[in-house]
Amino acid sequence: MDGRGAAWTRAITWSVAAVSMVAVVVAFVLQAGLPEGWRPHIPATPDHAAGLAFPLVGAFIVERRPRLVVGWLMCAGGFLAALSVLFGMLMFRAAGTEAMDAAGLLRIASVVTWAFGGGILAVLVPALSPDGRLPSPRWRALVVASMTVFAALAFLLAVRPKPHPGGPQRPAVIPNPLKIEALAEIHVQLYAAAYLAMEVCVVAALFALAVRFRRGDPATRRQIAWPLGAFAIYIVFLLLGDDYWAPAVLWTALIPVAVMASVLRYRLFGIDTVISRAFVAAGLIAAVSGVYFGVGGVSSLLVSGYHQVAGLAAALFAGAFFQPMRRALQRTVDRLMYGPVGDPRLLAERLTHEVRRADPAEALGVVVEVVRDGLAVDGAAVRVSGGLSVESGDIGAAPREIALVWHGEPVGHLLIGRPGARRFAAAHDERVIATLLPYVADVAHAARMAADLQRSRERILAAREEERRRLRRDLHDGLGQTLGAMAMTINIARISLQRAPATADDLLKDLHSGMQAVTGDIRELVYGLRPPALDDLGLAEAVRQLAEATLEAGTAVEVVVDGELGDLPAAVEVAAYRIVQEAVTNVRRHAGASTVRIALVREAAQVVVGVEDDGVGLRADGRAGVGTSSMRERAAELGGSCVVTSGPGGGTLVEARLPATAIAAEPGRVASARD
Repeated sequence: MDGRGAAWTRAITWSVAAVSMVAVVVAFVLQAGLPEGWRPHIPATPDHAAGLAFPLVGAFIVERRPRLVVGWLMCAGGFLAALSVLFGMLMFRAAGTEAMDAAGLLRIASVVTWAFGGGILAVLVPALSPDGRLPSPRWRALVVASMTVFAALAFLLAVRPKPHPGGPQRPAVIPNPLKIEALAEIHVQLYAAAYLAMEVCVVAALFALAVRFRRGDPATRRQIAWPLGAFAIYIVFLLLGDDYWAPAVLWTALIPVAVMASVLRYRLFGIDTVISRAFVAAGLIAAVSGVYFGVGGVSSLLVSGYHQVAGLAAALFAGAFFQPMRRALQRTVDRLMYGPVGDPRLLAERLTHEVRRADPAEALGVVVEVVRDGLAVDGAAVRVSGGLSVESGDIGAAPREIALVWHGEPVGHLLIGRPGARRFAAAHDERVIATLLPYVADVAHAARMAADLQRSRERILAAREEERRRLRRDLHDGLGQTLGAMAMTINIARISLQRAPATADDLLKDLHSGMQAVTGDIRELVYGLRPPALDDLGLAEAVRQLAEATLEAGTAVEVVVDGELGDLPAAVEVAAYRIVQEAVTNVRRHAGASTVRIALVREAAQVVVGVEDDGVGLRADGRAGVGTSSMRERAAELGGSCVVTSGPGGGTLVEARLPATAIAAEPGRVASARD
């Protein structure tokens, strides 16, 4: 549409809206001045609200989307409703001044505009919302039938022979210049049938909107939920009659706003929560009431004369059914509002199925994809403690962060990005998050354990290769060269033995010293693989000997042993020995302690190694050094733990917990225990 056409469109629609508002205001002014006998029996009708709100909102929609027919229909239907109200007040005004002929013509104009305006607003607008198209070509029959019914209503009202019995009493009968006397006997029945057909058409139009809602995707459902809920409540007021005119008028004014939110796709998504909670609350009230009164009635029959017992039994049964019924209703409403993707339980089943099918290394990525799809957000991510992170989509600069806790242990965080175009209500998101969070925490914990296992394997492999390199270097460069030199010395001694015995004797003395050095080197190599004291003395005595040899003279050493330590796996013995060695070395270097207490406690499935001193303790600004990290790594390699804290009476406490049933260490793992 060019600029001139758009200007004409704006001028026409806003002019219609202005004229409609003026017509309704004039009608109220005329109504205030009517004689007592000619005033309407209710102060306002839904047509007053329709004449004010529909043209105004329709003009706004046309200005934004001029090709959308819904906006034009709202302008036209609201304009006819405003004219109907104005003609009606002018009719009463003319009748009050005894201008009956004019009143008769104005009555015809009022009922005709009322019929066609109501047909447009009550049938065409909901049937064509929100995109201006019917759900399918088969619904064209509804449009034709509805317009026929409303035309029949207009005709029957225009040719009415006389007022219907039971209506409000007026000072005089307004004559009808178009009356058909032949219809006098059957007019009431014809009008009742036409009015019933009108109500059926209105309900059918709402059903068309419900069909569109049922077949749509989550975004379309959310868009349609606004007019669907608004028209559904209006139909309730329509069926209740004139006694509920006040809420009907107020609600009619809100209907065009709901339609505007739908057709212009404003993100007013609170309707999800409103409808969901309304359905759940209504279902709970009905179910609990039924259970309460049913059980109360049965109890009254069984326990005659004890009404208190019946009431108590009914209350207990109603309370027992409340929570299961609430969950069942909530799942049903979620399924209705959002389809299969909106049911948290189905999402959990899908998550479990996808994780089972996925490769273990890809399980966390599958979880993130399901969470992102289930919440309909632009992005989601899981960051596992230890550095592992998996992201899907764009989580933005300020994502929502939710802690992942596995059996009381923090394992990471779930990051949720901005709501996407297919977003759900906040209340629904919370239900999905509450359902999926334990599954996400389980997978995050498994991923972290797998990552820790992989890093442990890499460290073990690196340590094994490094130990092999050290052994090769020591054997080749140290022991190998020493043995080669000794072989040359033996040859020289043999040559010199007869010619220069003194020289041969000196060579043999040097050879003896070299052999002692070689013995020391071999002993050092063996000690590096596994301390010989563990095999010679056992863990407890080896630890005692190590502490006495390492600590300064005058430092009291106490070794406490509780439980059997003789059957520990070799890897556990080496780890415990090296942890104690590192701990007492730190005591000698940093603690300045006078007493050191070493505890070796065998429990059911673990060995607790404790080293406690009465020294200066940990510094507030102190950071973990190489020795502390080494102790923790040794414990972690076996699946245990090691903590360094301040002792209860001052000093420092090193406590390591090692599995007592660990398998025997592989050669590489034993080698990695060496300093």
